[in-house]
Amino acid sequence: MSQLFNDLQDASAETYEAQHVHKVYEIIAPHFSATRFKPWPIVEKFLKELPTGSVGLDIGCGNGKYMTVNPNIFIIGSDRSRNLVDIASTQRHHEAIVADALNLPHPCNFFDFAISIAVVHHFSSNDRRVAALKSIISTLRPVTGHDNDNGGKALIYVWALEQKNSRRGWDENSKQDVFVPWVMEKKFSGSRDKNPPTTGKTQAEETYQRYYHLYRQGELEKDIIAAGGIVCNSGYEKDNWWAVVQNRVQG
Repeated sequence: MSQLFNDLQDASAETYEAQHVHKVYEIIAPHFSATRFKPWPIVEKFLKELPTGSVGLDIGCGNGKYMTVNPNIFIIGSDRSRNLVDIASTQRHHEAIVADALNLPHPCNFFDFAISIAVVHHFSSNDRRVAALKSIISTLRPVTGHDNDNGGKALIYVWALEQKNSRRGWDENSKQDVFVPWVMEKKFSGSRDKNPPTTGKTQAEETYQRYYHLYRQGELEKDIIAAGGIVCNSGYEKDNWWAVVQNRVQG
C-alpha cells in the first residue's frame, strides 16, 4: 500500500511539473534565452578552473550559455525543454540533448564535473528533489581513499527563500512553494498551444506562471547528504544557495 501511495504521489507530481514547469518553458524558450547570456560569477569560476580536457555535464542547460565558458573542456548539455535544447545545440563543439534530470542517459561514476544551475527547485516534492540530486551526483567519478581531489565535482544552484532585499521580497517567513511569473512579449510567442498556462496581462504581452520550491538556509546541504553526496563547499550568491558536491564511494 505504501509503495502504491508513493507511486500515485510521484505520478501526480510529474503531472504537476509537466503543466507548471515543462509546458511553460517550452512556450517561453525564445524569450527566456534572449535574457540569459551572462554567466554567474561562481559558475564561471568553477568551469574555468577545471583541468584541460575535463568532460562533464550541464544538467538543465537552458540555452547553453555555460557551454562555451571554458574552451578547454567538453560539456554535454541536457534539458527537459526541446525548444531550449534546439537553441543550446547551436553552441559550437558541444552537444545538447533532451533529458530529464531524474532519468539521465549517462553512465554512472564517469564524469569529471557537472553543473546544474537553477533546476532542482522546479521539482515539486522533497523526494523528487533528492532523487534529482542523487541522479546528478551519481554521474561523477567517485571519491576514492581520503583524497577528495581525485573525484568529480558538481556545482548545484537553487533559488533561496531568503531574498528580503530582492525585488521579490521573500524572507524566512515566506511560503516555500510558489509560482513565479514570466512576462513574455508577444513578439517572442510561437506557441500553438490552444490552452497555455497563462493569465493575460495586455495585448502586447502574456504572463506564464512557473513553479518553484524556495530553499531555506541549510536545506540544500541536507538534501545532498540525503542523496548520498559529499558537500565540499556551499554558500549564498544573489538570491541563490549553491553547493559543490562529490560522489561518495558506494559499498
